This record gives sequence, structure tokens and C-alpha cells, in this order.
Amino acid sequence: MGLPAILFGGGSSVEEARTLAHNALDMWFDQVASIFENGQQPTISELSRRFGETRGDLMGAVMQAMVEKTYHHLLHQEHAPCPWCGQVLKRKRSDRKKLSTLHGEFSLDRPYFFCLTCKRGFHPLDEALGIAPERHQYDIQEKAAKAASVMPFEESAEQFSSMTGVEIGDHFQHDTLNAVGEVATLELVIPDREEIERRIDEVAKATGSKPVLVVGADGAHMPTRPKAERNKKRGPGQWKEAKGFRIYLVGEDGRTIQIASWHQIQDAEAFRADLALVAERIPQDRVRIALLADGAEWLWPSMVACFPTGRQILDFYHCAEHVHGTAKEQFVEGTLKAQQWAEAVLSLLSLSEMDDVLSILRKMSPRSPDAAEKIRKLIGYLEKNRERIHYETDREDGYPIGSGGIESSHKFVCHTRMKRSGAWWVKESGNSMLRIRCAVANGTYERVFERYAAQSRQPFLRLVDK
Repeated sequence: MGLPAILFGGGSSVEEARTLAHNALDMWFDQVASIFENGQQPTISELSRRFGETRGDLMGAVMQAMVEKTYHHLLHQEHAPCPWCGQVLKRKRSDRKKLSTLHGEFSLDRPYFFCLTCKRGFHPLDEALGIAPERHQYDIQEKAAKAASVMPFEESAEQFSSMTGVEIGDHFQHDTLNAVGEVATLELVIPDREEIERRIDEVAKATGSKPVLVVGADGAHMPTRPKAERNKKRGPGQWKEAKGFRIYLVGEDGRTIQIASWHQIQDAEAFRADLALVAERIPQDRVRIALLADGAEWLWPSMVACFPTGRQILDFYHCAEHVHGTAKEQFVEGTLKAQQWAEAVLSLLSLSEMDDVLSILRKMSPRSPDAAEKIRKLIGYLEKNRERIHYETDREDGYPIGSGGIESSHKFVCHTRMKRSGAWWVKESGNSMLRIRCAVANGTYERVFERYAAQSRQPFLRLVDK
């Protein structure tokens, strides 16, 4: 059965709907007919521009006709039960609402009912039709919030209006994204267990072995500022750390298969609670787990507690930074000797020859107090992470040794949107932005938006009749 029959029930109803649509088409054609007058031969660009300018009128009229035909009984409803107490109420009045969609605008006169007992009013048509409280409907809000998560609010509003013909502003972008972000809880942003298991099964089938699941964690500093009323002077901004993790599978030919990214401006305790929740959704017995991070002390206790069977791996490139820093101080930055020494030490580390490296460091004669301090710190760093340095075995077993996965997550989730020139974020709105960007990266944005739409449609409590 085609779409018109589904909407209108078949038979004469379909023909009535077809007539309404044809009438709308005739009215629209009258708007564009002038382009064909006097023998004009418009180009594709001219036709596209004219159709774009008038498409909303045509589709809005068609949508209005279909709604009025499908929901005729609710548009003319005289009595309705109160959703809260069940009392049968008589229609109080009709309220006109202008609806803006991606495909055009139209208006509806909806019956309004008010319960004196419950002190609440409602429009039955709004619930049946899934109408948003705002003028711009959910199809616009969904795309607009996603666009605002990619570009600055003003720029995304301009681009959205240019491409869709729907005029929205930067404040709409800001408010909509924050509203969606408020419902984007960790439980919604992270894929559910069934989806995670599906992705694991796909990789296991492709590789023919138990997949490697990488848990990478790190912090990225975000520019924040205190709250203040609009047009009021704000206090000084400060950089705060967005603690985050990225969990992914190593697929065929080393490809990265995304499982979950999560970043928030928060403390280590909140980070641990978030990681624990995600760990519960992962069938840890079906994967080989690699815990990859730098030397930050706040990371490892949480990662080990949540993934106790994971192999701890110190990020090789972070380790290399410490080695090169020591070489520059001891042998002078930029010299061949500094480069050769650093490469020799890293070669030994890559072969897991930790005792040899520590012996070399302890026998060195520092050329300055600063060099002595660098050598001392490198010794302490390597000793503290000794059990996490086994790079040769890691590579043989198919585990990554670099934290590029979490670093790239910081880049495409945090940095590209949050660290734009001149950008400063209130913690709450910054976290909303991060949650939306994580949902997009995890493939869960549509689920998040569905929850937002369902919550925003809850009947509005009216203490007094207006």
C-alpha cells in the first residue's frame, strides 16, 4: 500500500487527499509560471533558485492538507478526557499555531481544553501529531542542533538557512543544542550492550580471532568562563580539564572500530563513575583489553578498577617525549648526539630492555643541574611505569602501543569545536556541547534526540488559565 493510502485509509479518502494536493500544486504553479512567459528559457540554476524560493509554499500547503484530512476529528473535537483526572471536558477555544518544518510552513487551529480541577490545559492534537511546543518543529531542531555542534552558532545558523530556506538565528541554535544536550546522559550517548556486542561480533568474524578492545583515557584543557547575565561583565576565564575516554576495537588491517567516546569537564571521581558505567556494557570476556594512557596518576586506578583484566600499556609516544626532553637538556637541543642518544634509548625501550635503559641513565654524568633533574625525573617515570612497558610483546600480540585513538578523539570531539579563536565556555553549556559531539561520534545522536523530543512534548502545567 502506498503512502497516501496509509495516511488516508484508501478509497475516496485518497482521492480527496489527491485533490487537495493538486489544488496546492496549482496555487504553487501560479507563483512560478511567470518564468516561462514570453518565450523565456530558464537555465537549471534559474529554475532551482525559483523552486527553492517557493518550495516551502507548495510543501507547506500539501502538508497542511494532509494533516487536516488525517486529523479532521481532532481539529473539530468538542469533548476530551482530562489526561490527569479523566474528567470529560468541553472545548474551551481554538488556538492557532504556526508550524515551521524543513518542508514548509503552515498553521493549524487546535481545540484547547482546560481542567478546572487539575488547573492544566492541553491540546489533544499536539500529542497525536507530535507537535513541538516551539514554532520550529523537531525535524528542524534535530538538524539545527547537529549543525551547531560542528560550527559556531552564528555560522551554523547562516549555513542552515542558506541550504534549507528555513530562517533560524544563532540564539535558536544555542538554546536548542543546550536543550538537547541536557537530556544527553551517558546512558543514552553510549551504545547499548546489544549494539556493542554486534560490533564485537563483526570484528571477530572479520579477523577470525578474539578482538583487541582499546580503552584510552586522557585529559584535554578547555577554555571556560563563569556564568553571567547577558550583556553583563564576566569574571576572568580559566582553563579546565575535560577528562575523557575512547573505547574502540582494532579491526581488520588495523582499522579503528568506534565503540564509545565520552568527554566532560569534571573531576577524577566523576570520570571513574562514568567509565564504570560503560565497562558494565562491555562483554569483557569476549575481547582482549588494552589499557592505554600516559603517566597521569589519576587515570590508571580508574582504568584498572573498571577493566581488571586489561593489559596496561604506557603510551610509547608520551614516553618518547620524556626521553627526548632529557636528551635535549643533556646534549643540547638540535645536536646530532641528542638525536642519536634518544633514538638509542627508545630502541631499547621498544625491545622492553628496561634494565639496560635504567643502567644507562644512572651512569650518566649530568652536564648541568637542569640536566640532572631531567635524568632524575626520567628514571622515576620509567620505574613507576615499568610494568606498563613491554612494547615488543604488545606488538607481537596485536596490541597498539600509542594513544593516537584518544588523542584523535580529543581533536575531533573537543578541540575542533571547543578551542576556536575567542571561544570561552560556561561549564554546563560546554559539557552539553561535548555530549552532543560524543553522541554523533558514537552513532547515538538520533536516540538522544528522540528522548529530547519525547520529554519536551510533556503537557505544559498551567496554574492559571490564560
